[in-house]
Amino acid sequence: MPAAANPATADALSRPNPAALLAWYDRHRRRLPWRAPPGERQDPYRVFLSEIMLQQTTVVTVAPYYAAFLRRWPDVHALAGAPLEEVLSAWAGLGYYARARNLHACAKAVAERHGGQFPADEAALLALPGIGPYTAAAIAAIAFERSAAPVDGNWERVVARLFAVADPLPKARQKLQALALTLLPPARHGDFAQAMMDLGATICTPRKPACALCPWQNPCAARAEGAPERYPVKAAKAARPTRQGVAFLAVRADGAVLVRSRSPKGLLGGMTEVPSTPWESGGSAHPSAHAPFKVSWTALNATVTHVFSHFALELQLWRAEVSADALAPDGHRWVLPSGFDDEAFPSVMRKVLAYA
Repeated sequence: MPAAANPATADALSRPNPAALLAWYDRHRRRLPWRAPPGERQDPYRVFLSEIMLQQTTVVTVAPYYAAFLRRWPDVHALAGAPLEEVLSAWAGLGYYARARNLHACAKAVAERHGGQFPADEAALLALPGIGPYTAAAIAAIAFERSAAPVDGNWERVVARLFAVADPLPKARQKLQALALTLLPPARHGDFAQAMMDLGATICTPRKPACALCPWQNPCAARAEGAPERYPVKAAKAARPTRQGVAFLAVRADGAVLVRSRSPKGLLGGMTEVPSTPWESGGSAHPSAHAPFKVSWTALNATVTHVFSHFALELQLWRAEVSADALAPDGHRWVLPSGFDDEAFPSVMRKVLAYA
């Protein structure tokens, strides 16, 4: 297979017409909580909030979190004024927690540098913390009607199939971005950006694409080849390593659990956790050296497993029952079950707490 778009196939086909996609979008656009009704301007804050939440997460998962954030922080000033700990707590369970820290940092920057008004052009948006090329393009196009190509996974799939791009991802991303720019219409940039997202999400799906319903079926090179599911080509994934650790589940007589906050930087930064050994391949040679205090620990017949983007984790559980007047060591605190929802527990720690 060639390592580029197939020019013979592509030249023999008509160019994709943006008007055809926009006409399809007018009939079939999805109704989403963050999407303004037809003809209404999008609120930049809502676009920003939804785009950060939707990174590497599904619409179904994001919808309740989005609604809860809007109720609690209805505009960028409200979010900027919130303590980071509260934002992390509200985010808990949504995963990829650096996004929550970036969300808060960006809101503060917009409030402090721009008077609470998001800038309209991509360059100024890129200067904000936590805003990358995709998010900058999405906000510029959807909220400000700028000509921009927010190339997410849906865009990548549609463009790769339209032009039969045979370079594997992620190497092909620069080429797909350049091809995406050739598709942009002279107007309705926000609608076009969302139409591409909807096309990839509902018609040009990863498996069993509904080509017969696609407004761009005729100019699609992958369909002409008879193998749309071949695209986009993906490089072989490296094996995901496994790390091990021991989580120390100390439970006070009144039911409180010993917890601490993780470092603000790095994996799960600022989140609340049950103390544990370092997470290492092969585990810790002397786990008891990392216990929060010297008591009688019992190894439970239970292991919590969790998969992160770059590694899998296996946590063995050690449990200790302590008196109601036991003091928390420095850097730790006791939290009653009634206060769990106020803490920023990531999903892996909620699995651990199930054994409390």
